[in-house]
Amino acid sequence: MNFNNLDFAAAILNVSLLWILTVPHEFAHAWVATLLGDDTPRREGRLTLYPLAHIDWIGTTLLPAITSLFGGGFIGWGKPVNTNPSKLRWGLKGLALVALAGPASNVVLAVILAAAALLAAHLVPAFSDYAARGVRLSLYLAIFNMLPVPPLDGSKLLLAARIPMKVYVELARFGFVLLIVLITSTSLGRWLAVWSYDGAQAIFHGLGIGG
Repeated sequence: MNFNNLDFAAAILNVSLLWILTVPHEFAHAWVATLLGDDTPRREGRLTLYPLAHIDWIGTTLLPAITSLFGGGFIGWGKPVNTNPSKLRWGLKGLALVALAGPASNVVLAVILAAAALLAAHLVPAFSDYAARGVRLSLYLAIFNMLPVPPLDGSKLLLAARIPMKVYVELARFGFVLLIVLITSTSLGRWLAVWSYDGAQAIFHGLGIGG
Protein backbone atom coordinates (compact mmCIF):
# COMPACT_ATOMS: atom_id res chain seq x y z
CA MET A 1 0.00 0.00 0.00
CA ASN A 2 1.30 3.45 -0.91
CA PHE A 3 0.69 5.58 2.16
CA ASN A 4 1.65 8.68 0.19
CA ASN A 5 -1.68 8.46 -1.61
CA LEU A 6 -3.72 8.49 1.61
CA ASP A 7 -5.46 11.79 2.30
CA PHE A 8 -4.94 12.15 6.05
CA ALA A 9 -5.90 15.83 6.01
CA ALA A 10 -9.28 15.04 4.42
CA ALA A 11 -9.89 12.27 6.96
CA ILE A 12 -9.21 14.56 9.93
CA LEU A 13 -11.26 17.45 8.55
CA ASN A 14 -14.19 15.29 7.45
CA VAL A 15 -14.45 13.35 10.71
CA SER A 16 -14.21 16.49 12.85
CA LEU A 17 -16.88 18.20 10.76
CA LEU A 18 -19.05 15.10 10.78
CA TRP A 19 -19.07 15.15 14.57
CA ILE A 20 -20.15 18.78 14.49
CA LEU A 21 -22.86 18.16 11.89
CA THR A 22 -24.18 14.90 13.30
CA VAL A 23 -25.36 16.28 16.64
CA PRO A 24 -27.95 18.76 15.29
CA HIS A 25 -28.93 16.26 12.58
CA GLU A 26 -29.88 13.57 15.09
CA PHE A 27 -31.33 16.12 17.51
CA ALA A 28 -33.63 17.29 14.71
CA HIS A 29 -34.97 13.74 14.35
CA ALA A 30 -35.58 13.51 18.09
CA TRP A 31 -37.14 16.96 18.31
CA VAL A 32 -39.62 16.42 15.46
CA ALA A 33 -40.55 12.97 16.78
CA THR A 34 -41.23 14.52 20.18
CA LEU A 35 -43.32 17.29 18.61
CA LEU A 36 -45.36 14.59 16.89
CA GLY A 37 -46.10 12.85 20.17
CA ASP A 38 -43.49 10.08 20.37
CA ASP A 39 -41.65 10.05 23.70
CA THR A 40 -39.19 7.35 22.60
CA PRO A 41 -36.30 9.75 21.81
CA ARG A 42 -36.75 11.51 25.16
CA ARG A 43 -36.81 8.22 27.09
CA GLU A 44 -33.68 7.03 25.29
CA GLY A 45 -31.78 10.25 26.00
CA ARG A 46 -31.71 11.51 22.43
CA LEU A 47 -33.49 14.83 22.95
CA THR A 48 -30.17 16.48 23.75
CA LEU A 49 -27.29 18.28 22.06
CA TYR A 50 -24.73 16.23 24.04
CA PRO A 51 -22.45 14.86 21.28
CA LEU A 52 -21.82 11.36 22.62
CA ALA A 53 -25.57 10.68 22.71
CA HIS A 54 -25.61 10.81 18.89
CA ILE A 55 -22.24 9.41 17.83
CA ASP A 56 -22.01 6.02 16.15
CA TRP A 57 -18.36 5.03 16.38
CA ILE A 58 -18.45 3.14 13.09
CA GLY A 59 -20.66 5.52 11.12
CA THR A 60 -19.37 8.78 12.59
CA THR A 61 -15.66 7.99 12.95
CA LEU A 62 -14.26 4.77 11.49
CA LEU A 63 -15.96 4.54 8.09
CA PRO A 64 -15.74 8.25 7.21
CA ALA A 65 -12.06 8.21 8.15
CA ILE A 66 -11.35 5.20 5.95
CA THR A 67 -13.35 6.39 2.94
CA SER A 68 -11.83 9.87 3.22
CA LEU A 69 -8.32 8.41 3.42
CA PHE A 70 -8.75 6.56 0.16
CA GLY A 71 -10.60 9.40 -1.57
CA GLY A 72 -13.29 7.13 -2.95
CA GLY A 73 -16.26 9.08 -1.67
CA PHE A 74 -17.53 9.63 1.83
CA ILE A 75 -19.73 7.50 4.10
CA GLY A 76 -20.98 8.76 7.42
CA TRP A 77 -23.97 8.74 9.75
CA GLY A 78 -24.88 9.17 13.38
CA LYS A 79 -26.59 6.82 15.80
CA PRO A 80 -30.14 6.33 14.47
CA VAL A 81 -32.91 7.87 16.56
CA ASN A 82 -35.53 5.26 17.41
CA THR A 83 -39.15 6.20 16.86
CA ASN A 84 -42.44 4.39 17.32
CA PRO A 85 -44.77 5.09 14.37
CA SER A 86 -47.77 4.01 16.45
CA LYS A 87 -47.09 6.95 18.79
CA LEU A 88 -46.40 9.47 16.03
CA ARG A 89 -49.12 11.82 14.90
CA TRP A 90 -50.09 10.74 11.37
CA GLY A 91 -48.32 7.40 11.79
CA LEU A 92 -46.09 6.56 8.84
CA LYS A 93 -46.55 10.05 7.39
CA GLY A 94 -45.20 11.34 10.69
CA LEU A 95 -42.29 8.93 10.32
CA ALA A 96 -41.50 10.51 6.95
CA LEU A 97 -41.43 13.96 8.58
CA VAL A 98 -39.06 12.69 11.27
CA ALA A 99 -36.81 11.18 8.59
CA LEU A 100 -36.73 14.41 6.58
CA ALA A 101 -35.88 16.50 9.65
CA GLY A 102 -32.25 15.34 9.71
CA PRO A 103 -31.35 16.20 6.09
CA ALA A 104 -33.32 19.46 6.42
CA SER A 105 -31.16 20.39 9.40
CA ASN A 106 -28.08 19.84 7.24
CA VAL A 107 -29.35 22.34 4.69
CA VAL A 108 -29.96 24.89 7.46
CA LEU A 109 -26.49 24.22 8.88
CA ALA A 110 -24.98 24.69 5.43
CA VAL A 111 -26.46 28.19 5.25
CA ILE A 112 -25.23 29.01 8.77
CA LEU A 113 -21.73 27.77 7.99
CA ALA A 114 -21.67 29.72 4.74
CA ALA A 115 -22.54 32.89 6.66
CA ALA A 116 -19.80 32.07 9.18
CA ALA A 117 -17.32 31.57 6.32
CA LEU A 118 -18.25 35.01 4.98
CA LEU A 119 -17.86 36.73 8.34
CA ALA A 120 -14.53 35.05 9.06
CA ALA A 121 -13.04 35.41 5.58
CA HIS A 122 -10.82 38.38 6.42
CA LEU A 123 -10.46 37.91 10.18
CA VAL A 124 -9.72 34.17 10.43
CA PRO A 125 -9.10 32.75 6.93
CA ALA A 126 -8.31 29.25 8.22
CA PHE A 127 -11.65 29.04 10.02
CA SER A 128 -13.39 30.46 6.95
CA ASP A 129 -11.94 27.66 4.81
CA TYR A 130 -12.99 25.11 7.44
CA ALA A 131 -16.54 26.47 7.54
CA ALA A 132 -16.71 26.49 3.73
CA ARG A 133 -15.70 22.83 3.71
CA GLY A 134 -18.46 22.27 6.27
CA VAL A 135 -21.00 23.79 3.88
CA ARG A 136 -20.13 21.24 1.22
CA LEU A 137 -20.02 18.35 3.67
CA SER A 138 -23.33 19.32 5.26
CA LEU A 139 -25.02 19.29 1.86
CA TYR A 140 -23.28 16.03 1.01
CA LEU A 141 -24.73 14.49 4.17
CA ALA A 142 -28.19 15.83 3.35
CA ILE A 143 -28.13 14.15 -0.05
CA PHE A 144 -26.33 11.01 1.12
CA ASN A 145 -28.80 10.44 3.94
CA MET A 146 -31.70 10.53 1.50
CA LEU A 147 -30.46 7.36 -0.19
CA PRO A 148 -33.15 4.69 0.39
CA VAL A 149 -30.77 2.28 2.10
CA PRO A 150 -30.87 1.36 5.82
CA PRO A 151 -29.68 2.80 8.16
CA LEU A 152 -30.00 6.10 6.26
CA ASP A 153 -32.97 8.45 6.59
CA GLY A 154 -34.17 7.77 3.07
CA SER A 155 -34.94 4.19 4.06
CA LYS A 156 -37.64 5.48 6.43
CA LEU A 157 -39.39 6.94 3.42
CA LEU A 158 -39.65 3.40 2.07
CA LEU A 159 -41.53 2.45 5.22
CA ALA A 160 -43.74 5.51 4.86
CA ALA A 161 -44.44 4.35 1.30
CA ARG A 162 -45.54 1.05 2.85
CA ILE A 163 -43.12 -1.30 1.18
CA PRO A 164 -43.43 -4.80 2.67
CA MET A 165 -41.59 -5.04 5.98
CA LYS A 166 -40.00 -8.29 4.79
CA VAL A 167 -38.38 -6.39 1.90
CA TYR A 168 -37.15 -3.66 4.25
CA VAL A 169 -35.65 -6.16 6.67
CA GLU A 170 -33.80 -7.93 3.85
CA LEU A 171 -32.50 -4.61 2.56
CA ALA A 172 -31.36 -3.68 6.07
CA ARG A 173 -29.35 -6.90 6.32
CA PHE A 174 -27.17 -5.86 3.38
CA GLY A 175 -27.49 -2.08 3.68
CA PHE A 176 -24.10 -1.61 5.29
CA VAL A 177 -22.27 -3.52 2.54
CA LEU A 178 -24.39 -1.97 -0.20
CA LEU A 179 -23.45 1.54 0.87
CA ILE A 180 -19.74 0.73 0.86
CA VAL A 181 -19.98 -0.81 -2.61
CA LEU A 182 -22.00 2.11 -3.98
CA ILE A 183 -19.62 4.75 -2.68
CA THR A 184 -16.30 3.02 -3.34
CA SER A 185 -17.03 1.07 -6.54
CA THR A 186 -19.41 3.30 -8.51
CA SER A 187 -19.61 6.94 -9.54
CA LEU A 188 -22.16 7.69 -6.82
CA GLY A 189 -19.60 9.20 -4.46
CA ARG A 190 -18.36 11.56 -7.18
CA TRP A 191 -21.92 12.55 -8.12
CA LEU A 192 -22.74 13.32 -4.49
CA ALA A 193 -19.61 15.45 -4.24
CA VAL A 194 -20.51 17.36 -7.40
CA TRP A 195 -24.10 17.94 -6.27
CA SER A 196 -22.98 19.14 -2.84
CA TYR A 197 -20.36 21.43 -4.40
CA ASP A 198 -22.96 22.92 -6.77
CA GLY A 199 -25.35 23.37 -3.86
CA ALA A 200 -22.66 25.11 -1.83
CA GLN A 201 -21.91 27.42 -4.74
CA ALA A 202 -25.59 28.31 -4.93
CA ILE A 203 -25.69 29.15 -1.22
CA PHE A 204 -22.55 31.27 -1.40
CA HIS A 205 -23.94 33.02 -4.47
CA GLY A 206 -27.18 33.67 -2.62
CA LEU A 207 -25.24 35.23 0.25
CA GLY A 208 -23.34 37.38 -2.20
CA ILE A 209 -19.92 35.70 -2.06
CA GLY A 210 -17.93 33.29 -4.14
CA GLY A 211 -17.45 29.64 -3.09
